Amino acid sequence: MQDSRKAIIAWSFYDWANSAFATTVMAGFFPIFFSSYWSVAHSAQQSTFYLGLANSLEAILVAILAPILGSIADKGSFKKRFLIFFTFLGCVMTVGLWFVQAGMWPLAVIFYILATVGFSGSLIFYDALLPAVASEKRVDFVSSLGYGMGYIGGGTLFLINVLMYLNPSWFGFADEIAAVKAAFVSVGIWWAVFTIPLIVFVKEPHFAHAKRSKRAVRDGLRQFAVTFKAIRDLKVVGIFLLAYWFYIDGVDTIIRMAVDYGSAIGFPASSLIVALLITQFVAFPSAIAYNLLGKRIGVKKALLVAIAAYCFIAVLGYFMSEIWHFYALACIIGLFQGGIQALSRSYYTRIIPTEFSAEFFGFYNMLGKFAAIIGPVLIGVVTLVSGSNRLGILSIIILFIIGGVLLWRVDEAEGATSLASFRSSMAAKELQKVSD
Repeated sequence: MQDSRKAIIAWSFYDWANSAFATTVMAGFFPIFFSSYWSVAHSAQQSTFYLGLANSLEAILVAILAPILGSIADKGSFKKRFLIFFTFLGCVMTVGLWFVQAGMWPLAVIFYILATVGFSGSLIFYDALLPAVASEKRVDFVSSLGYGMGYIGGGTLFLINVLMYLNPSWFGFADEIAAVKAAFVSVGIWWAVFTIPLIVFVKEPHFAHAKRSKRAVRDGLRQFAVTFKAIRDLKVVGIFLLAYWFYIDGVDTIIRMAVDYGSAIGFPASSLIVALLITQFVAFPSAIAYNLLGKRIGVKKALLVAIAAYCFIAVLGYFMSEIWHFYALACIIGLFQGGIQALSRSYYTRIIPTEFSAEFFGFYNMLGKFAAIIGPVLIGVVTLVSGSNRLGILSIIILFIIGGVLLWRVDEAEGATSLASFRSSMAAKELQKVSD
């Protein structure tokens, strides 16, 4: 199964599928439409606060569910089933945005939260299938390929959606409102259709400890508690997760809040959309190329370079005043966004036991989502209290600095030793259960 070309391509196509939600909905039209249509009666600062709150509520739900569902998925080999369930939830809720009328911002928030739970929840199990698809030798490349496919796939549909928005009459729509609502529907359909290759061609490995549904739930909950304690012994995993917790928050916050920030400081919606397109198509080759940088200088050093670049991006964001500044920033973000995401994922596979991948990726996504609770709210609160969107965007530098310092302390050699001890301990416990 590992390194099968068909499985690798099918797995990568899920990034192509779900990235349409990240581009068209999360980063693109939802923030614009939320402030100009659903929350039009409120100020820009209030709209930013509501949007940040919605992102944080979604993050709390996923953070609570992620490690528990990951444990259950590992015990019963249910990764694909959970992925399909969350994908279905995300697709249905995204299409549902078509029915939300002007001024109904609470309903828009509910649909958005559930759709984003579907998006984020499916990624737990998508990431967890990576060790089944790629060997350690190819995992950096395959992870980067997935993100690269995501940027080109999400960017392609986003380009179509942008044309629908800018020229609604070309597509038979009465106005921009109808075009944006149709764009949400197109995302749900795109996401569902391009998930099919993964369902058909990616085979989930069935480990010897796989259990039936009811027993998998019981043992999965028990295993969650065991692994939570074990992470204290797997010191390197714990330090990496803390580092990831902070630095990926800054990345996710920029992805989710950049358009809202640009809109708040007076840039026109059409220019913001163009900037997002620039990011997508710069990020596609950059995600693949960053894999080569990781091979050349080491994955951890490549991650530290990206973290430093994001600190620079936040500073530039504070000072930008012209639309060409936003375009330049979009290019810089594109250079590092896919790289830091792809190499973080592949680096993590090296320091965890692959037979418990869903469970450990549950913790990985849990901490990422708990971090996403901090970032959007941090920007929202700083913006609301200070009255300055610029100070809000600058505040996320703190997260990158903390994440970089913690990542510097990760020792891979120590991690290999503790991982071997963990595997021996778990094997002994399984044998004890059998003998009992």
